[in-house]
Amino acid sequence: MSTTASGQSGTWRNWGGNVVARPAREVTPASVEELAAAVRRAAEDGLKVKAVGTGHSFTAIAATDGVLIRPQLLTGIRTIDRDAMTVTVEAGTPLKRLNLALAREGLSLTNMGDIMEQTVSGATSTGTHGTGRESASIAAQIRGLELVTADGSVLTCSEKGTEEERAVFAAARIGLGALGIVTAITFAVEPLFLLTAREEPMPFDRVLAEFDQLWAENEHFEFYWFPHTGNTNTKRNNRSAGPEKPIGQLTGWFEDEFLSNGVFQVANWVGRAAPATIPAIAQISSRALSARTYTDIPYKVFTSPRRVRFVEMEYAVPREALGDTLRELKAMVDRSNLRVSFPVEVRTAPADDITLSTASGRDSAYVAVHMFKGTPYQAYFTAAERIFTAHEGRPHWGKVHTRDAAYFAEAYPRFGEFTALRDRLDPDRRFQNDYLRRVLGA
Repeated sequence: MSTTASGQSGTWRNWGGNVVARPAREVTPASVEELAAAVRRAAEDGLKVKAVGTGHSFTAIAATDGVLIRPQLLTGIRTIDRDAMTVTVEAGTPLKRLNLALAREGLSLTNMGDIMEQTVSGATSTGTHGTGRESASIAAQIRGLELVTADGSVLTCSEKGTEEERAVFAAARIGLGALGIVTAITFAVEPLFLLTAREEPMPFDRVLAEFDQLWAENEHFEFYWFPHTGNTNTKRNNRSAGPEKPIGQLTGWFEDEFLSNGVFQVANWVGRAAPATIPAIAQISSRALSARTYTDIPYKVFTSPRRVRFVEMEYAVPREALGDTLRELKAMVDRSNLRVSFPVEVRTAPADDITLSTASGRDSAYVAVHMFKGTPYQAYFTAAERIFTAHEGRPHWGKVHTRDAAYFAEAYPRFGEFTALRDRLDPDRRFQNDYLRRVLGA
């Protein structure tokens, strides 16, 4: 099954199926020069321009009725600098291909999210992240960027450039597609290492009581809480001297494909048809996965296949507010008529210095709520969002939320810095769409 967005008959749909766009034309440039020419031509024709990756955002961040740029020919590694320990990669490269190519070279990113279907530019532009005590989002691992700006010129920036280049670098690492179209990214990499993962069930109350300790003792800690139960599944990933002990092929297929995707898909079909069965299914699901420990190279530990389609909302709250946020979320679900078949995912990130990063300037905890594709999600997400915003939450730029520029001006101390840079780089709003108008203001 393909997890890219579909584009039949001039219609583009995202992976979650909740966003549809009908661009005036689609362009698949084979070089940076062709992309720059497409931006200049769009300006002549009075059309807006958006680049789209694999459509893994649940917001309309990439939707346009103008020119849709598909970057699938802008892929592959340009250069590997082993002295600087960096790799420069074309913007349309899927994370999966980057991870495989780096592993063959004996290299790895330091941290990554839990899926790798996205393009590198799509993932970084929306702030995709994993979980980490010291290591932050994928965008925080960027050391340099190349982008085509609204006038069709090519701009490069890094933390070592001129004052203007440093300002662009601070913002464009998570640029929301508002500052230009990213064409290449330089990432910091390190020698390939091993991670030992320890997955085990744990009661909800115990995880919250011991959360600070679990966070402090592990390089990467995350957990999933199953609504309608008091159960969670925890995962700790820590560096290991080895030896490699990957999950056996049969065990891996049974737990990751059969249980986590196949049976889970069927359980969601049943839940969608008969919502009253969901709490019972949740009790069974939350006990189906037993404890396990394995050691492997990073991308095989950090990432997992996600074949069951869903719609998602995720907010970053200050890390110290996590316990209250989750207790309120659980109390809300328990007293409501909601039937939630997807686990709630909880991760962390250290503060970073990226202008519109959800972890900008503060240690953060992420709470992600999901609903099976095709089930009504608005009531659940609205109630959850009320809790998240009460704790000064910042929504993931690529996931469902209802916030606007007035909210973000309060939530992000450097919001004005970003919009001022946008005024300089895209004064005519060549890269604007309805989503950016809402979240950044006109």
